[in-house]
This record gives sequence, structure tokens and C-alpha cells, in this order.
Amino acid sequence: MPRNLLYSLLSSHLSPHFSTSVTSAKVAVNGVQLHYQQTGEGDHAVLLLPGMLGSGETDFGPQLQNLDKKLFTVVAWDPRGYGHSRPPDRDFPADFFERDAKDAVDLMKALKFKKVSLLGWSDGGITALVAAAKYPSYIHKMVIWGANAYVTDEDSMIYEGIRDVSKWSERTRKPLEALYGHDYFARTCEKWVDGIRQFKHLPDGNICRHLLPRVQCPTLIVHGEKDPLVPQFHADFIHEHVKGSRLHLMPEGKHNLHLRFANEFNKLAEDFLQ
Repeated sequence: MPRNLLYSLLSSHLSPHFSTSVTSAKVAVNGVQLHYQQTGEGDHAVLLLPGMLGSGETDFGPQLQNLDKKLFTVVAWDPRGYGHSRPPDRDFPADFFERDAKDAVDLMKALKFKKVSLLGWSDGGITALVAAAKYPSYIHKMVIWGANAYVTDEDSMIYEGIRDVSKWSERTRKPLEALYGHDYFARTCEKWVDGIRQFKHLPDGNICRHLLPRVQCPTLIVHGEKDPLVPQFHADFIHEHVKGSRLHLMPEGKHNLHLRFANEFNKLAEDFLQ
């Protein structure tokens, strides 16, 4: 179990206030049992959307633990085929981001939230962009980081470099191996690389660039200037094409800036969402 999740679970049992505890459950959405974690009792609902192979517990420990529980009700979901939203096995049809966006919105509606803000990391940031464009009346505000609206040759080479999970650092690999078992983890990572590279064959490598002008909600784009997986031109492009968006650069931030600089990130997100 990742240390930040263990800490969060321990804290929830030690605290006298129910609002600090993190509960988890499953709910039937679009033919799948989707797993989610929930904490806080604020009026403002916030959905955390994880990245490739991600889940609430592996991707958002510091956010589940420390985002203001009086202001926000925070939900972290496991997209279908990821985390504990299995079965089914994860697959990557051409519309997998649209499918995730619909699942995410329908999950929050099933949980009876009238309107939500989105915090999307990496693939979760792409899903958030799609959701904000396609369900504008349901999305209040959005914070995204590590996302891209299209795939270039440079990106394709980066993805190829992470295909073989045995070459990942142990620190990154271990929690995911614990969650999935080695075989499912390795197989799904390979499938993800093929899934994301399929966009390379579309005009302009398009994932969701056509949707960016349709995003209406206030949007904060955060980018780590040392992100080895997503070059800065992607953040610049999204900033340029999402009307009224703000771009915040973190000079020392890498891809996982919300974990590595959790306090700074959480404050940034809270200030923007209020």
C-alpha cells in the first residue's frame, strides 16, 4: 500500500471528525462497476482524474488527505479497467478519452452532485478537457497538468521509451505492481502505448484539439518545467486555445508535481477553485 494512502487511512481512524475520513465504494455506471474514494463535506464537489494506469489511491494521496474538507467534497475515481474498477480489463478504442469523460460525468451524476470541478492529471487532464467541452453546463472549474491535446513524433518516441515497465524506476513501478500484479500492469502499459500512439495517425495527431474552443469553464493549466513526459509546447497550446485560461509554470516541477510539491499544488488548486 502506498505510504500516503496508509497515512490517510490511519489519520481517518484517529480523527474524531467523520469529515476527514476517506470512504470508498463502487457504483454501476454505463455497464461497469466504477470504484471511487470520497472525502470532505464541502458544497463544492471536486473530481480527481488519474493518469495512465492510475487510480485514486496511487495518484492522489496528498489531495485526498489535505484538500480543504470544509470547502470541498473530493471524489477520486478509478476509470474502467484501472485500479479497482475491474473487470473489465482496460482497452483503448479510438474514443477511449470520450468514454472516460462520459463515465466520469455519469459517475458524479449517479452520486447526485449537481455540478463539479475537475482536477485532471496527465491522461486525466485530457479526459477533463473532453468532459468540459462536451458537458459544459455540468463543469464548474478545471485544473489540469501534464496533459496534451495532440501527439507529435517527439511524444511518440517518449511513449515508446516507457513501453517496457521493467525499465521504470522501482519507486514508480512498485505501487502499480502491487495494485495490478506484474502481468496485467506490463500488458496494460503496452496496450496504452499503442492506444495513445493511434492518435499520431490522425490529422495533426489530434486527440482533442478540436474541442478546446468549446471549453467554457475557468481553467488553470499547471506545467512542470522539468516534465520529461510532456513537453511545454503542449501546455502552451492548451493555454492558447482554451479561452480565458491561466497557465502556471512550476520551475522544478516534473510530471508528478502534485505529489512532489503537494502543498504548493494544493494551495494553487484551492485558491483557483474558490
